[in-house]
Amino acid sequence: MVHRVLFRSQSWAIAISLVLLMGISTACHVLDLSPRYGPGEIDLFDDLFSVSVPDENHAVAVGYQGSIYYSHDGGETWQKGKSPTEKLLYSISMADKDHGWAVGQLGTILRTNDGGATWVLQPNLKADEKSHLFDVHAIDRDNAWAVGEWGTRIITSDGGETWVDDSLGVDPMHPTFIWLSERDQQRVRRGEKVYEDVGLNNITCLDPPSTHCWMIGEFGYIFWSDDRGATWNRSEIVGDLHMEPMNFGFNDITVGDAYLPQLVAFAEEIADETHVNIKVDTFVNSAEIRELGKTEDPEPLFDLIEARTNEVKSILANAGVGDDRMRMPGKPPWDFEDFLEDDPGFLDRYLEGRLAGQPIVKVSVIQNPYLFTIRFDDENNGLISGLGGVILRTQDGGRTWRYVSTDRKQAIFAVAQGGEQAVAVGEKGLVRVSTDGGASWSREPNEFPRIFTFMRDLDFEADRKVGFIVGQEGMILRTRDGGISWDWVLPPEDRRG
Repeated sequence: MVHRVLFRSQSWAIAISLVLLMGISTACHVLDLSPRYGPGEIDLFDDLFSVSVPDENHAVAVGYQGSIYYSHDGGETWQKGKSPTEKLLYSISMADKDHGWAVGQLGTILRTNDGGATWVLQPNLKADEKSHLFDVHAIDRDNAWAVGEWGTRIITSDGGETWVDDSLGVDPMHPTFIWLSERDQQRVRRGEKVYEDVGLNNITCLDPPSTHCWMIGEFGYIFWSDDRGATWNRSEIVGDLHMEPMNFGFNDITVGDAYLPQLVAFAEEIADETHVNIKVDTFVNSAEIRELGKTEDPEPLFDLIEARTNEVKSILANAGVGDDRMRMPGKPPWDFEDFLEDDPGFLDRYLEGRLAGQPIVKVSVIQNPYLFTIRFDDENNGLISGLGGVILRTQDGGRTWRYVSTDRKQAIFAVAQGGEQAVAVGEKGLVRVSTDGGASWSREPNEFPRIFTFMRDLDFEADRKVGFIVGQEGMILRTRDGGISWDWVLPPEDRRG
């Protein structure tokens, strides 16, 4: 008697332990690890992380261990593509029913010319650097963007034969330059590329002839471009919370009685808003710089700046804001002498940056949500999903964004506009729908399968009628009415966990 035991490579120990616990002797039973089905058929249902729907008949999904699923009959049947990698694939984007790219771990880039059935690896500089690629967007069969960790932005205009690096970098004026290692600082000064330590998670462009593109990442990074990425502009997340600067006397560190209740109320209002941080920015006037910030010994001025900052921080902390959520961009560079030989103007620039008409401390919100997916309905209206139940909405082409309530703190991994409504999906079966362009969100549609695992991505074809959701353990859901109702198409009912 032969028992067929199917499991992933990293699950060997678990599978063998289960066999032994069940009292089965491996001496008289053979473990058959060969595929159960024929070539192209799906035997193991892998976690899926991305789906692309170029038209109503075609869809491709990718995920764990290089898995690729494709359908050429509107999702009725699915086959497994011939993947040349076992690395995790994070994203898939089809330019049309035949041509597209998938990207993933360690700079993996794959190309298909037959609708997802077969794929080839494309060498690129991020594969050489072992940098993960989190998303790809195919503008057409020749042009595409890919983004990822360490500020990665790369672009191709020749079908992926070559990829040009346009990654975010650090220069001597960048706010993070001071925190680089001495080796990396020297590399920057020599004009060598040092990447910014930020992950870019998603990029999207409208179909030609539009030239509008958008890109998002961690720390609330949002960019927009109206020239298909030739230049990028930073977007703004608009919040309703603000506080007037607090004035201080000469060489004084005490928060005045008039400001104390305002500061406490400010902190209490955002204590539970974990997707935002607080910036404490301390400034001094010319008299304090003149008396306390002498070039030969600026430490008395440093002491004053640090004391004022710490006084405000302690009040915020007592009101419920954790120290890990506070940012101090102007804190003193106590090791300034280490920079002067290579950069004689370093201290002068720091002091100029701390100068104000009078001593003040500014307390403001830093919008730093972790963002997963960005999608646009047209050149003006777009939505972003993020960690902690975040949905952001824009009506001005992505120049400014505002939070929209979803009444949940679970991660929302993906959002897309269907025919009559927008749909957002996330972890632990989270689904929300909107019938007013994302201005408000309610519970899932009545005709939606009961899901308790994660749903990682969704996409609609151009007419926004046919769409797919993909997620854990090979889950694929399909809609044919613009997201109003959904059917569970994979795995088959007898193989669902």
